[in-house]
Amino acid sequence: MMQNDAQRKFGIRDKLGYMFGDFGNDFFFLFASSFLMVFYTKVLGIDPAEVGTLFLIARLVDAFTDITMGRIVDVSRPTKNGKFRPWILRMCVPVVIAGTLLFVPWVAKLSLGWRRVYIYATYLLWGSFCYTAINIPYGSMASAITKDPVERSGLSTFRSIGAALAGIIINSGVPLVIYRYDKAGNQLVIPERFFYLAVLFAAAALICYLLCYGMVRERVTFGNKKDAASRENGTEENRGIGRTLLDLTRNRALIAIIAAAIVLLLATLFTQSMNVYLYMDYFRNNSALSAVGFFGTAVTLLLAPFASSIVKNIGKKEASAAAVLFAAGVYFVLYALRLKNPWMFCLFVAIGSLGSGLFNLLIWAFITDVIDYQEILTGSRSDGTVYALYSFARKLGQALAGGLGGWILAAIGYQSSVAGETIVQTDAVVNAIYSVATLAPGICYLIVGLILLWWYPLGKKKVRENYERLNGDGHI
Repeated sequence: MMQNDAQRKFGIRDKLGYMFGDFGNDFFFLFASSFLMVFYTKVLGIDPAEVGTLFLIARLVDAFTDITMGRIVDVSRPTKNGKFRPWILRMCVPVVIAGTLLFVPWVAKLSLGWRRVYIYATYLLWGSFCYTAINIPYGSMASAITKDPVERSGLSTFRSIGAALAGIIINSGVPLVIYRYDKAGNQLVIPERFFYLAVLFAAAALICYLLCYGMVRERVTFGNKKDAASRENGTEENRGIGRTLLDLTRNRALIAIIAAAIVLLLATLFTQSMNVYLYMDYFRNNSALSAVGFFGTAVTLLLAPFASSIVKNIGKKEASAAAVLFAAGVYFVLYALRLKNPWMFCLFVAIGSLGSGLFNLLIWAFITDVIDYQEILTGSRSDGTVYALYSFARKLGQALAGGLGGWILAAIGYQSSVAGETIVQTDAVVNAIYSVATLAPGICYLIVGLILLWWYPLGKKKVRENYERLNGDGHI
């Protein structure tokens, strides 16, 4: 690895720029994760089980589009603006247009068959193509911004701050806009406001992407013996995705973090998705739904200033494992208590966020460690492909959260509505929603903690050894 010292030094400008990248990404990622199921079931009148099937089919498509995009990034030649950064400028407009098309309420006037066609076409366009084409280069870019592990942890922290800021806006603000009450006190959705919010988020996301492109610099270029030889022989592109993927199967750290990512996203996004129904139908309090989104994210922001110190003194793996096990314990307590007060429930969730929030702050730094470990194992860097596999895992977790949520809602007898009409759920249904919304994340966080403790191999000592080995003579 060689660093171009002609460029400015790594600093706060890079961190803020990288933060804006995920801020832009998460306007639609979180909006879709938390409220697209609601839009499909309560505005377009799609059965929740059908929505769950859509999410899983989209992830099958992602298995191809994510890996293909990662490979495109890996074999592309660096430009004067970097290898990864130009993709942000190329794809920022298409991705926000595609995101806006997800939330067109007037589609409800079409026949059920055409509504199904529309949601498949727009969801695949946004998630499997446009979002993939901007998110994979963006995520892969972290290892090219700096090579220092602690500085990369800083990038991860600021990326998570960007996601947290988007989370505050989405989770706290959206419920206050899209819901209303009828005379009987039933909570209803306002269909048109989904679209108005989507247009607003599209403009905000576009600004964030442009800030990311303008503020971040790629200052680290990677070179190694295998890659150099393949470039000289003109065989780099012909090395084959099959060989690359076979090499990746040797990376225990990658497989473990992929497994953890799937379960983590299942916990996080399933909770966000079910919270909409929990607060709407069990607590019947959308103000509390707004508050839980704010306080849960605020806790993450409070942890951010301490993240780098925690990494330096304890280590990413060690601190994250303890944090998610703590979060698991909080949700098991919530399940046992069967709370009726939404504000007390919010308080417990905020406490649990101390655990899940710390891991979310550090998760992106895990990926740069995994990429370095891959170079040590094979002598060849595959930043884009490694990140693509991880991105696919996150999407799979997103799909499982949405799909499982839809199937569970259908299984417990939840009734969908068209164009926001009033349907009151039975006591059995709303009690089942509470059980699922507390027990499922508790189990998921427990599994993530065990994966980090017993499967993921890159503890504090090993990460330092890898860094010293990679930066000894410039290559493996």
